[in-house]
Amino acid sequence: MSALSPPLSNHLLVALPSLVDPLFARSVALICQHDGNGAMGVLVNQASDFTLGDVFAQMEIDTDDGDLRAVPVLNGGPVHTERGFVIHDDARAWDSSLKVADGLYLTTSRDILEAMARGDGPRNALVTLGCAGWGEGQLEQELADNSWLTVPADATVLFETPLDERWQLAGSRIGVDLFLVTGYSGRA
Repeated sequence: MSALSPPLSNHLLVALPSLVDPLFARSVALICQHDGNGAMGVLVNQASDFTLGDVFAQMEIDTDDGDLRAVPVLNGGPVHTERGFVIHDDARAWDSSLKVADGLYLTTSRDILEAMARGDGPRNALVTLGCAGWGEGQLEQELADNSWLTVPADATVLFETPLDERWQLAGSRIGVDLFLVTGYSGRA
């Protein structure tokens, strides 16, 4: 990160149509941490093949809440795909949490999932498997290459919008209709 680049924590990265990598095409990623060593975030608009019920069963956590068991778990990215990440709005002192911004946290500990199963979890939460990571300077280069738009994080996009609408809504937050942006595949 150059001295002129502000940290992008608490921002959404919105893939531009020119980003054709199948892991990130039409994706929205919440940047949770960004500093001179790189960046870490989670994709917030790609359903995985798992539900919270699958995760609870794997972790031997019981719940009687059928609606909660049916909630899709998201594909958070290609790094640490065996690890769960919970994006939420609850400031309680969970065992392993990172404050992304006021009212927005990333937690990786079992206690938050146990609280969710009991009905005592965060009001809003997304559970992902895996995360995305960028090495030193990598994200800045991808931004310079016009692979991503940056948008301030937005609770409506994260917690209230259907997954298949998040990409377009995130872009619209800064006045961009992503369906009108033309992708390109080379140089003139």
